[in-house]
This record gives sequence, structure tokens and C-alpha cells, in this order.
Amino acid sequence: MRRYTLLLALFIFLINTDISEGQIRIAVSKTYGTYEAWLKKADPTVQIVNMYGRKIDSALIMLETCSGLLLTGGEDVNPARYGKENELSKCEEIDDYRDSLEFALIKKAVALKMPVFGICRGEQILNVAMGGTLFTDIPTDIGTTVNHRSSSGAPGCPHLVNIDKNSVLFSLTGIARDTVNSYHHQAIDKIAPGFRITAYSENGVAEAMERKSPEGKPFMMAVQWHPEKETQKPELSKPLGDNFIKHVRKYTESGR
Repeated sequence: MRRYTLLLALFIFLINTDISEGQIRIAVSKTYGTYEAWLKKADPTVQIVNMYGRKIDSALIMLETCSGLLLTGGEDVNPARYGKENELSKCEEIDDYRDSLEFALIKKAVALKMPVFGICRGEQILNVAMGGTLFTDIPTDIGTTVNHRSSSGAPGCPHLVNIDKNSVLFSLTGIARDTVNSYHHQAIDKIAPGFRITAYSENGVAEAMERKSPEGKPFMMAVQWHPEKETQKPELSKPLGDNFIKHVRKYTESGR
């Protein structure tokens, strides 16, 4: 155990000494070019660390060299994770490895008091990991008065959202109602303890979540739309990336 601890300490030291002064590292649960470009718009020097494909133990060690965690879009979360095993037939593609990886990363990030931001699936798995549940299929569970995913296979589906004026999200964007670009068929059902929904679509689907009382607590926020895509209006994209980077940089400067 002592030998492992020393090797871990050496590994983290070597990683950190290889970072240029002022550079920050962000762990991304599963990276794509659009997410990397979005982060680099906020800080061109940011170093992206892709977690997907790593053994979970190795990913957790690597997370300790980072200053923020971005949870990205992708497959459905296995409903067994939130007590709806009998609704598996309403799901589409599931990646159990990814679920396990992201649950472990979220737990570790919480322990490290690290900033966390979620996008689309990222919002969903963050809610589940923190104790909430999901609707397994919006058309079946809520209805189709608002489309949240284009049936034609287009990369997004624009629709209106209403943002709580007493939220951090509103303070960042100054927007109470506007169009977002989403692509999903699942959404928050029961919100996790200690969090609240801060944006809704016209048919009541949760579009954003944040802490109920964020003061003095590590930054944690998520949105259902895709701020990283070029089709998203900059007013609901750029402030989110800038704010996440601000918290990541503050975390870095605090010495973690």
C-alpha cells in the first residue's frame, strides 16, 4: 500500500509539473471535438483529459490531476440505476461501462470538491448520481406537445425554455425565455436532494439544474441543451462555458 501511495504521489507530481504555468486541465467523461472547441473558446490554453476508455481506477487517479469535470452527452443511463428496471424497454442504447465510470467520477469529484458541469446526458446522470430519477421516455411519460429530439435525425431540435429569474443560470445569461437546441428523449423526473430545476420547456420538461443553496459549496450545474454546438445561440452557450472555466481556474488557484 505504501509503495502504491508513493507511486501515485510521484505520478501526480510528474503530471502537474508538466503543466504550463496558468494552464488548467479538465476531465471530460467522453470527449468529442465540439466539447473541446467549446471549452477552448472560454480558455484556449485548457488541456482536455478524456476519461472514456480508461480503467475506472486509472480514471480516478487521473481525475486528481484535473481541476474540473465535464459530463457530456450520449447514451441512455441504465434505468436500474434509479429504480426503474422494469422500464428498460423504453430505453435505447445503454453503455454500462460509461455509467459506472461516470458514477465513480462524480463521486470522486464530490469528494475533491471539484467543479462539475453536465450537458444533456451529463445532466441526467448527474441527477441520478446525486440521488434523483429520470423519465425513461419523454413522448411516453410526458407527451409530444414539445419535440425534444428531431425525428429526422437532425443534430438538434430547437424549442423554447423558460429560465427561473432567481437562479444562477439567469444571473449568468440574463435570459428568461429563449430557444435552445436539444436532442434527447429522457429527462429529470425527481430532482436530486439539494438541487433544483431552474429551466423548463413549454411542456414542463426540466432543462437545467443547479444547487438550491450554492453559496460556499463546490460548483455543480447542468443543462439539457447543447451549448457546445454551433447551432446554439451564444447567449445560452458562451456564459456557461466562461463560468465553468472561472470556477475551474479558481479551484486550480486554491491549490485544491
